[in-house]
Amino acid sequence: MQLLPGQSVLDVATGTGLVAISAAQSVGPTGKVLGTDFAEGMLTQAQAKAKQLSLENIQFQQVDADEHILGSARYDVVFCSCEIAYFTHFPVILERWYQSLKRGGTVTFSCLKETSPNVSAMFRKVVQRYGLKINNPNELAGNRKKCMRLLQSAGFGHVTVETEQFGFYLTDAEAVWHGNANSAFGLRGVAWSEATLQCCKQTYFDEIAQASTEKGYFNDITMLFVTARKLNEAL
Repeated sequence: MQLLPGQSVLDVATGTGLVAISAAQSVGPTGKVLGTDFAEGMLTQAQAKAKQLSLENIQFQQVDADEHILGSARYDVVFCSCEIAYFTHFPVILERWYQSLKRGGTVTFSCLKETSPNVSAMFRKVVQRYGLKINNPNELAGNRKKCMRLLQSAGFGHVTVETEQFGFYLTDAEAVWHGNANSAFGLRGVAWSEATLQCCKQTYFDEIAQASTEKGYFNDITMLFVTARKLNEAL
């Protein structure tokens, strides 16, 4: 996004403020940026970063994106980086973003392709053998057609979807297992015996080994970068 001086920006699920702070630097002292997140610890880090950079055009607010009621026609741009899989009602949130944008305003977000990361797709496949079905968090907006449909249903136009691949060869299968098992879409709260857990873990390692080449196992991580606009003629 080529932000302009004086623009008003909302960064949803800002985390430690990476996007929000960059936006604040771009829109300058006549612009303003609001970064929101429900994680107090992350917001504390974001505020410390902004203070260190002496940014006075940025604020941070602790709020859950699923519950945040936004005002009408407040923002020129709404950002959301890599977090839509964690929203409970993304179509509803898109409609709120639409209403919060000024005429001609832009929404831009990034999300994972529905088949990425490979190691997570394989994790879900393996645990299903043990009787547990884990929904794919990237399924809702995991390809170009789905993104187009979601945004157009919310009223947006001029939708563009670009892809970029960030894959790499695995160096630590144990860390990958731990990351998946302990994620929000993993084995938290699952009442498995230790024996079942270890059997599932070993099956996962075996699957990775079987799918590996001489270079190892390539973990495909393809991101979608999505941009859409609230059309000038829209109300």
